[in-house]
Order: sequence, then structure tokens, then C-alpha cells
Amino acid sequence: MSAVLVPPRPKIYHIAHVDRLPSIVADGCLWCDAEVVRRAPGGTTIGMSSIKQRRLNELRLSSHPDLHVGDCVPFYFCPRSVMLYLIHQGNHQELAYRGGQGPILHFEADLHATVAWANAQSVRWAFTLSNAGSNYFEDRSDLAHLYEIDWTAVQARDWRAHKEGKQAEFLLENRFPWHLIERIGVQSDTVYRQVVNAIPAHGHRPTVEVRPEWYY
Repeated sequence: MSAVLVPPRPKIYHIAHVDRLPSIVADGCLWCDAEVVRRAPGGTTIGMSSIKQRRLNELRLSSHPDLHVGDCVPFYFCPRSVMLYLIHQGNHQELAYRGGQGPILHFEADLHATVAWANAQSVRWAFTLSNAGSNYFEDRSDLAHLYEIDWTAVQARDWRAHKEGKQAEFLLENRFPWHLIERIGVQSDTVYRQVVNAIPAHGHRPTVEVRPEWYY
């Protein structure tokens, strides 16, 4: 059990390249990797192809045995993730993207609001206790088990001793609706302007904020 109590309103975070934003807004959602492969939306794909393939073809959820990890849109429980650090370092041999963390957006949503929407729509969801790209992760589909997440690791700024727990994920089947995105965090004023200009004046407009503390 985590030494840190479960936050009363946990937030969840998905990262994407800023040039993917127009297609997200146009489609009204973030797509899972399986749909991204099928639809080939505009914009830069970040992440490691070998891990994406494993999530698409090998790794399944124990709480939904017919659902692959790659059939779900992944979120972390914190900004400034381990994955963002790898993007920032830019030297991992399996990482094709080399553009750094500057153009990367954080999409923030509320966990409870997301689960309420999913349950009302009969959309499946789960959360993991560690990286869902590994072969040994555990997953749960009951919010009563949120205490099993290592919240000390999730909230750690220096996560070298907490790498596995830091990478706990929330997974939503197929797509994540745009209207559930409450806030977009960016690193710089330049990207802030790009984001604000990419969101139409009418329709859902998340708050956009420059949040340097969400970056390395």
C-alpha cells in the first residue's frame, strides 16, 4: 500500500506532439495506438515502436482479457513522466523521435469524471500499477483499488528509486473524448500560441497554460 494517501481528485495526463493537435480537435478525440495505425492521422508519433508493437499485439489486460493495451488510450497519473525524460534526453536507441520535449503537450483530465463518462457509455477502462508496456504489470478496473498505486512514486520529482511505480497508467478503450480534456500544459510561450491558435473559437476549449514545472 502506498504511504501517500490517494488524492481526492486524481488527474491523468497524456503527452503528444503539438502537431498532432489539429487532428485530435478535428476527430473530437485522442485515438488509441491501434486506431492511430489504422487511421494514420496527421502529426508526429512519439514513443518507442517496439514497445508500441508489444502493447498492440502481445500485452493484454487481466481485467479485460480480450483487450490489448494498444487498444486503449494511455494516460499517466502525473506530468513530467519517465517517457518525457527519455524524449528530453533524446538518446534512447529505440526512440525514433528526436525533437526534444519543447513541442510536447500535456493533456490533463480528471480521473473520476473520465470513469463516470466511461461507465455511462459502457466503455472499458483500467489502471495499472506500473508501466503497461512491460511484461509483468498488474491492472485493476475498480477505483476502490486506487490505493494500490504507489502515489509516493507518482508524485516523486526524483524518481530514480521509483521508476516502476512512477509509470502507473490509466487506460481507456479505443478513444478519449476531447471534451474530457480540462487543461493543456506546455513548456513555452511559443507552443502556447500554437495551441491556442489550433483550438477553434467554438466548441470545447480546454484551459491552456505554460507549465515549465511539468518539464525537465
